[in-house]
Amino acid sequence: MRRLTYYVAATLDGYIAGPDGGYDFFPFEGEVREAILAEYPETMPAHVRGPLGLTTTPHRHFDTVIMGRGTYEPALKAGITSPYAHLEQYVVSRALASPSPDVELVADDPAALVRELKKQDGMGIWLAGGGKLAAALRDEIDELIIKRNPVVIGSGVPLFDGPFAPTGFVPTARRDFDSGVSIVTYTRK
Repeated sequence: MRRLTYYVAATLDGYIAGPDGGYDFFPFEGEVREAILAEYPETMPAHVRGPLGLTTTPHRHFDTVIMGRGTYEPALKAGITSPYAHLEQYVVSRALASPSPDVELVADDPAALVRELKKQDGMGIWLAGGGKLAAALRDEIDELIIKRNPVVIGSGVPLFDGPFAPTGFVPTARRDFDSGVSIVTYTRK
């Protein structure tokens, strides 16, 4: 059975983006960059795969991505309608019209979509963000992979933006970098 993995960068105080949706305060350089490109190459957007030398790199973990409107919109503003053309793409939104035949819009019940995708053959399903969608899918998330960055921002888009609902996860792997970034994997209890 396929698994849903919330793979995302976060600050020490639990935010995945700033108040305006920006995330340029997360460094993508040095040993962290090399580790991410080696282990999670499919998480790089299609328009940077060529410059990063990833055009023929096979997927290691995911063949499907699910994202919220707030995660998808920066690509649209840049004129990119299919940011992960190398993956099966779903965007959860009631407000968007489908800008690309390569992106399937989901207006209602993203949990039902995830349950259906889990029954299908394939690799893992990557939840790319955002916080409201993560909260809506909390019961479906099998694994968290948090790229914890040594920065505090005070406000922004939280890792989970929803009602109080304690959900247990167990740390199963950790990689620390000299930069202070840690990549920690948690599995549902």
